[in-house]
Amino acid sequence: MIELDDLTVKLPGFAVQNVSLRVAPGEFFALLGPTGSGKTVILESIAGLVHVTGGRIRLAARDITRYPPERRRIGIVYQDYALFPHLTVMENICYGLRYFDLDMQQARQRIDHLVDMLGLQAIVHRRPLHLSGGEKQRACLARALSINPSVLLLDEPLSALDPNFREDIRRVLKQLHGELGITFMMVTHDFSEALYLADRVGVIRNGRMEQVGSTEDVFLRPANPFVAEFVGMKNLFAAEVSDRKVAFGGLNCPMLGPVSCDQGILALRPEDIVLQHEDSFGGEYVRFSGVIEQIVPAGLWHEISVRCRDACFKTVMDRKTLMAQRYNEGDAVFLGFRTESVRVF
Repeated sequence: MIELDDLTVKLPGFAVQNVSLRVAPGEFFALLGPTGSGKTVILESIAGLVHVTGGRIRLAARDITRYPPERRRIGIVYQDYALFPHLTVMENICYGLRYFDLDMQQARQRIDHLVDMLGLQAIVHRRPLHLSGGEKQRACLARALSINPSVLLLDEPLSALDPNFREDIRRVLKQLHGELGITFMMVTHDFSEALYLADRVGVIRNGRMEQVGSTEDVFLRPANPFVAEFVGMKNLFAAEVSDRKVAFGGLNCPMLGPVSCDQGILALRPEDIVLQHEDSFGGEYVRFSGVIEQIVPAGLWHEISVRCRDACFKTVMDRKTLMAQRYNEGDAVFLGFRTESVRVF
């Protein structure tokens, strides 16, 4: 459905360089990366809102690289809503229809369906000033979908919302994608959003694509240390590899088979690490003794830092388990993880 071939966009002080990407019809694709990595530039290139310096953009096999935005039939939703303040919700939803040659009766039926699906019936006569963040984002979704686009682009649609509205809109997006069956492409810097919503993801850094794959594959098998850290592998250690052993921080980690290593980095997810007061790990676990250095609350979870020689591991534990097991800073503990959880770069 969406094809990018060596897409290049040069802006003052920044450039997206030679990005190639395929997004299948009906797929939910998430483009991930830190702030300033070029995610929104790619999205706006597809929508026709920025000038493409080189490469090609195809939509359903049509080369749309030089098409104006109104000829692309693409819906776009921004994080800051971009609703017209002087228009009602219904007037905002209908605003884009004037730019397209549509059957107005069918368009009205589609809008009525969207209003019903998004729960906007009670607010269609209000203006944006009198809407909550969640209501504004629902109105934006209805406006973008009113033109019956084949592609919906979402630029960090959840980042401006408080946690309650964020959860609500996330469910709405999942429902819309399942019911409408159109291609969704979302920009985000939050990997948890991608885990919930996306079929596949691409991770971008400094205008270049680092990895593209299924959400599960990128989560479990990141291609390099940058992607590993971005998707939540908080344990990254300089390492030396010899035969079937990895040495790091004064520790040795046996591996199941021969290991190839280009950058000398060992990576491990916090949730793959288990803590115990006594060493009762099974034989399939690598285990080290250590001391809890820090326990930091993080909502329903706590992040626990454990020092094992020169390596400081980070793991997570829910509050109930933490209290029941009575872990405290300064406690001597045993730390274990399965060898298959380890990534070496």
